[in-house]
Amino acid sequence: MGAVPGLEALMDAAWPAADREESGGWVLRAASGVTQRANSVWPRQPGADPHAQLAALRDARLWYRSRRQPLIFQVFDDPRSAPLNALLDAEGFTRQSETLVLVRDGGTPAPGSGRGVELSKEPSGEWLQLWWSVDGRGDETALEVARGILTGCPSLYALVRDDDGAPAAVGRLAVPVVEPGSPRWGGLYCMATRPDARRRGYAARVLHALLGEDTRLGLAGYWLLVTAANTGAQELYARAGFEESGRYLYRQERPKRHLTGC
Repeated sequence: MGAVPGLEALMDAAWPAADREESGGWVLRAASGVTQRANSVWPRQPGADPHAQLAALRDARLWYRSRRQPLIFQVFDDPRSAPLNALLDAEGFTRQSETLVLVRDGGTPAPGSGRGVELSKEPSGEWLQLWWSVDGRGDETALEVARGILTGCPSLYALVRDDDGAPAAVGRLAVPVVEPGSPRWGGLYCMATRPDARRRGYAARVLHALLGEDTRLGLAGYWLLVTAANTGAQELYARAGFEESGRYLYRQERPKRHLTGC
């Protein structure tokens, strides 16, 4: 499986931040602090000129400071990002949340079964509550911001129930359109299983149900994101035919001074 054309743009469109601005080839994104992805700089054009990078970095600092948010970059691990990574190293930015980008061709039968999985075009209250209980950070206001991110791109929402009828696992298939007429790709997000329902095959059923939508939706293939530390999920995705295509890190600026006293 080769690289997916325009994958970074697809990822940005699949998890859109309502507050965004382009500056010097970098896309500044903010969503009230809900998720790193929607509150980080996407260096669409990382650049190689140190002077231009420093100017863009100053602008980014001011932009996020005006929103009272930390300055975070989502930087891909590839040669074109090397000058930017060197600058962020020199500026003392952290390296955290290493994430793998996995891809899979469409048109390949999904292994296993997606039996009993409910699919909808909008996230139901049950879907949102289960996902937020596993992956969410924040109150109901933050959840509403998250809902806006999820519904900012055409998507399918999958939910499977346990034997008692309670939601057990969910997932989301984002189908963004970046360039009309170009091959369509689907992004798998929000794969979450209720803690007491894990290791019972629910996540696999959600995954297989969403992978079975490629023909109906005309998808060339799929991508998904998984943290490097989550080896259990990586095994599930490998069995479904996903292979690593790339990876990225979040680079966060350290506070310049520490607050003291009360």
